[in-house]
Amino acid sequence: MNLITLSDRISKFLMIVAAIWAFGLTFLILADIIGRGAFDAPINGTAELVTASIVIIVFLQAGYAIRSRSMLHADFLVIHLPSIIQRIFLAFGYLLGAVFFLMIITGGLDESIRSFTEGEYEGEGAIRVPSWPARWTVMIGSGLAMINYLVMAYLDIFKPEMLDTELDPERSEF
Repeated sequence: MNLITLSDRISKFLMIVAAIWAFGLTFLILADIIGRGAFDAPINGTAELVTASIVIIVFLQAGYAIRSRSMLHADFLVIHLPSIIQRIFLAFGYLLGAVFFLMIITGGLDESIRSFTEGEYEGEGAIRVPSWPARWTVMIGSGLAMINYLVMAYLDIFKPEMLDTELDPERSEF
């Protein structure tokens, strides 16, 4: 199995996990609203869980969004250029995206390690939510996003015909 196929499978899996997590989160929020409004008994810690979950969901889905070319991009000027220039600009943009996520990793790695080793928590009162799962999801999601940006740059430069197609896991052309 090559790196591109592996990153595709991991990206799809994490996107599914994030979708299931978001779906489950809606029921927690709904239960909190009903408990608060109908019974004057909200679910303790809902705000803390939702806050941490939003970060986790976003970074779990980042790799898939990049690989499926669903990230927001403005191409209103680039589309008027010749194809080869478009590909060069896209590859440059992908490399900038990889650098951006590398900066997130280098800037947050020490805090993520510290959060885990010191048992950092968010929230006060009835529930305290550990901070390390969100911090480590940012690190892992950023790593996968960086890899996927590099994959996209590689494909854009060397295999542009494969950019708009779903990769076949059985193919080993790379």
